Amino acid sequence: MITANNLSKCFKLYASPADRLKEIVLRSNHHKSYQALDNVSFSVAAGQTLGVLGPNGAGKSTLLKLITGILLPDSGSLQIEGKVTGLLELGTGFNPQLSGRDNIAMNGLLLGMSSEEVASKEAQIVDFADLGLFIDESLSTYSSGMVMRLAFAIAINADPACFLIDEALSVGDAGFQQKCMRRIKEFKRQGGAIIFVSHDMNAVKQLCDSAILLDHGVVTLAGEPDQVVNEYSRLLSAQNHDGDEFSAQGPDGYGTFEAKIESVTIDGQVGVPVVNSGDKITIRVDIAAHETMANLACGIIIRDKYGQDIYGTNTYLQDQPLGIKRGEALSVSFTLAINVGVGTYTVGAALQAIPTEPPRCLNWGDNLLEFEVIYPRHAAFVGLCRLEPEVKITTARCKARRAAVSLNTRLNV
Repeated sequence: MITANNLSKCFKLYASPADRLKEIVLRSNHHKSYQALDNVSFSVAAGQTLGVLGPNGAGKSTLLKLITGILLPDSGSLQIEGKVTGLLELGTGFNPQLSGRDNIAMNGLLLGMSSEEVASKEAQIVDFADLGLFIDESLSTYSSGMVMRLAFAIAINADPACFLIDEALSVGDAGFQQKCMRRIKEFKRQGGAIIFVSHDMNAVKQLCDSAILLDHGVVTLAGEPDQVVNEYSRLLSAQNHDGDEFSAQGPDGYGTFEAKIESVTIDGQVGVPVVNSGDKITIRVDIAAHETMANLACGIIIRDKYGQDIYGTNTYLQDQPLGIKRGEALSVSFTLAINVGVGTYTVGAALQAIPTEPPRCLNWGDNLLEFEVIYPRHAAFVGLCRLEPEVKITTARCKARRAAVSLNTRLNV
């Protein structure tokens, strides 16, 4: 539905408005060029979701503006089949002086709907936005979450072929975000294409079929969401280590390697361990130091087959001080009950120097170990985790009978 080939966009930056006039009159260069996008290529098919990750200033918003037609590319081509709508900057296309209902009509027309379409879908939009009496109040009285509700309700009901989602969705309350996610998944099942821009890495793993990583306007990685998210984490860690020797992603993960993760095992097993849900296991992390570290944290992260974080902890959170001398090796063991559902899980591990803000990454490794969880030995359950409830059954009639007996006793009947 959307195919981009070598999209590029460059902006001219002027120190002052006077420099614009100088450039026109004197016909000389008085600006600096900023390459927002540089030869960006990707494709999104019907029924697919593309995640777009990248730090601030990477070019994500510029890319969305090119897709929606707000900006034009300097070079490259963009092929789009059908209508494109979505949530970009919060409040785009709204008049704060008009009521929510009037903004439905105005924004719907801006999205390419006819007056008849807007009128026929007004009730549906109002119902989804769930703003109550505020739908007839001025938009200037709305909170940012209320504006987002109205914007999403209009955009998703405009019958788009492709839906764009930026960080604007994050301002809504939890209940409405879940409602939006259900509607997005329904839109995808119906064959719609989605481009999802977010810093929420678990949401990208859950919703997206593929992802790209933008850095300084360049696609540095395209592939599976889990792979791209891990590289994005590495990129963010590298940015927090100015002037330090920070290794790129490799077989040993990434970090400064002042201390290094040598191995990760479960109960000393080789291969893919198989455990019953609810059983206790011991995850052992063997580390070695190349420099003396007085204070560091060793942690683990367990993820499901979709790459979503299930559980993570470290020695600092567990109030276990940890230090290591140069040339020394030691092991850190985490014993825990695997109260999770049946499936395949992976274990990652990390070493960080503390206390620093942000934490100094010594070594981070993703997917270092895989294990299988099979059916529990005791009571079965459904879902992601085993919560071990206490179940009691009482009969209402028994309560009523006891109450009647007690009343008769007091009345001496």
